Amino acid sequence: MRNRRQFITLMGAAAAWPFAARAQQTAKLPTIGYLGTAAASAWAPWTAAFVQRLHELGWIEGRTVAIQYRWAEGRTERFAEIAAEFVRLKVDVIVTGGNAAVAAKQASSVVPIVFALASDPVSDGLVATLARPGGNITGLSIQAPDLAGKRLALLREVVPGLRRLAIMVNVDLPAAVLEMGEIQAAAGTLGLDVATFEIRLAEDIAPAFEALKGRAEALYVVGDALVIIHRVRIKHSGAHRTTAYDACYSGICRGGRPDVLRTKLH
Repeated sequence: MRNRRQFITLMGAAAAWPFAARAQQTAKLPTIGYLGTAAASAWAPWTAAFVQRLHELGWIEGRTVAIQYRWAEGRTERFAEIAAEFVRLKVDVIVTGGNAAVAAKQASSVVPIVFALASDPVSDGLVATLARPGGNITGLSIQAPDLAGKRLALLREVVPGLRRLAIMVNVDLPAAVLEMGEIQAAAGTLGLDVATFEIRLAEDIAPAFEALKGRAEALYVVGDALVIIHRVRIKHSGAHRTTAYDACYSGICRGGRPDVLRTKLH
């Protein structure tokens, strides 16, 4: 399966089509509104891949295309604000991750939108069907319900004899809730005891760790922008508990595999 960097690279080609013809008709540079759901540092590898692919297609930032970058810093309430700003700026296309695509679509039915890594764009209301998305939006779907089970199997390799599993999930995101359900179902077939801890804001992370203290041998964190920004904080939070936790970050990948972080107590 392609990793996230490859997905973002493919987005470069998709993002080029809305303004290819327009660039021949006006001196004003065609403009991409780049809505990053996390922080700039967290998205750096994928942003670089995106810009590189644009360059390969003949679109050079600052010369033949302008890119307006905005970063939501993992705050879902910022998605709609940034999307509305892009509409006011009259960008030629909005590029974003799947989690923010809904807000972008609600902001405009005219500005072309390209999204990456949407778990279920049909259920999320982004597109009519995968074959014929319709409207002003297109992107990449990563529907793969078997991935949850594979990630859980990887976590069990790290934690032999795993019996109690905790799941941390940002319940404000439909895709995260969908993955949570898949993990719960996979855990059920394995006979694991599951405790779910909901977060919505960075301030919810510490209380969640307090609540799961002594209740789990491993932690599965459903990846999203909030988690990516605070992944170091989440890892270190486990180091101060009475139990050693293993965190499998579903949305943070290295070399195409989920990033499994093991925290040992001193």
